[in-house]
Amino acid sequence: MTMSSSSAGLPTPEGPGSVSGAPNLPEGFTVRFISRYVDTGGLRQHVVTGGEGPPLLLVHGWPQTWYAWRLVMPGLARDFSIVAPDQRGCGLSSKPPGGYDTATLASDLVALMDALGHQRFAVAGHDTGMWIGYALAADHPERVDRLAVAEAAMPGVSPSPPLFGNTAANDRLWHFTFNRLAGVNEQLVAGREDVYFGFQFAKAANKLPDDAVRYYVEALAADPESLHGSFAAYRALDATVAQNEQRKARRLTLPVLAIGGAEGIGEGAANTMRLAAEDVQSVVIPRCGNYCLEEAPKGMLATLTAFLASNRESP
Repeated sequence: MTMSSSSAGLPTPEGPGSVSGAPNLPEGFTVRFISRYVDTGGLRQHVVTGGEGPPLLLVHGWPQTWYAWRLVMPGLARDFSIVAPDQRGCGLSSKPPGGYDTATLASDLVALMDALGHQRFAVAGHDTGMWIGYALAADHPERVDRLAVAEAAMPGVSPSPPLFGNTAANDRLWHFTFNRLAGVNEQLVAGREDVYFGFQFAKAANKLPDDAVRYYVEALAADPESLHGSFAAYRALDATVAQNEQRKARRLTLPVLAIGGAEGIGEGAANTMRLAAEDVQSVVIPRCGNYCLEEAPKGMLATLTAFLASNRESP
């Protein structure tokens, strides 16, 4: 694996956001995976890498970091070279004030894969990582072999939910509008990160471990830039919606796997992707909600491995 000269001399990532500082990782994780910084032209990205085989880019969702993939990474690393970054605004990556539309977020990851020497690769994205994965496959079709996405509706592709939905829909979706507010959300959440983000994680059908929730919340409470970064992709939705409306006219032709939790979006991920892609497989994981990577890691690993199996020859 080659690295760009622009990444030479960068410090080693440390602290709770890095592999060396993250809590309760699977046995042997710190032997197989490392944290590094990669400078991709004005943006310093923190990325966790490890494994052998063709490259697989893992794109986390909101309000999480690369750590969301920790339980499936060791299994995937048996067959793939894993690249699990913190997105712009998240974790240990840079947190600039702008650039959170999905075209820019996807371009960030293309630049990262360039720096790591990966010209073609598979992509798996969860939650808002599904938005970025779709943008990456649509905007850079020459780079992406296969796309797996999980547990998200997609603004500009999915039908918009009603403003006055039922209570269950409101509890699940109200953060979309709250997160888009210009500043008042930071004022309301700052100092109460455990209340707001704890409520989001409590939506899991299978309770996430308290230490994992604490890890995410503490990262978001660490500084104002982290809180800003957590809302920024939602504030950029006007631009993302306009981009997606154009992307839909160029339907994806690569293989797409859409995963839903039976207690989460269910067939919704596949129904969304069928509006934008020709070749869509659907899997619904039982007894699983939105946080499928942590609620049902064995099911997610088996599902991803089966889909990606035919793509194991290096490009």
